[in-house]
Amino acid sequence: MLRKLVVVCAMISLCSLSAFSQQETKGEIFGGYQYLHASTGISGVDGFTLQGWNAAASGYFTRNLGITADFSGNYGTPSGVTARLYTFMFGPSVRFPNTSRVTPFAHALFGGGRLSASAAGLSGSETDFTWAAGGGFDVGVSQHFGIRLAQADFLQTRVAGQSQNHFRYSAGIVLKF
Repeated sequence: MLRKLVVVCAMISLCSLSAFSQQETKGEIFGGYQYLHASTGISGVDGFTLQGWNAAASGYFTRNLGITADFSGNYGTPSGVTARLYTFMFGPSVRFPNTSRVTPFAHALFGGGRLSASAAGLSGSETDFTWAAGGGFDVGVSQHFGIRLAQADFLQTRVAGQSQNHFRYSAGIVLKF
């Protein structure tokens, strides 16, 4: 794992030596922090906050249209219940490159989510269909490096046959190749 990380970092460093005026990048890797305001889906039961990470890889077939693989993990202990939510989703993405350093994007993602919870010696988990729709914007620092200042998504999960509607916010770094 460490060896692969070193190879990837070396490749990114070599790619960053190229001129800034080259054509649009064909792909990107994002990694960063994620805040999730989770809903229980149960009337009268308040939502709660989980925090964690978000990672995504996108490949672009044209200047604007591509496909994204998105993975996240969120953790917290609301009301004495230890909760973990992992998502793995895939779907189309569109970016809107322009002459400024700011690149807006949007995506629709579909896949699965795994919720695990434990309290008072009892535990359980369930994996079911999950989807998200949203977007955000990246600020370019160089041809191959950017900062994702904001990504906001509507995220819907299913647990025990009921849908839960969540809000998630992510921010972090973007490596472009």
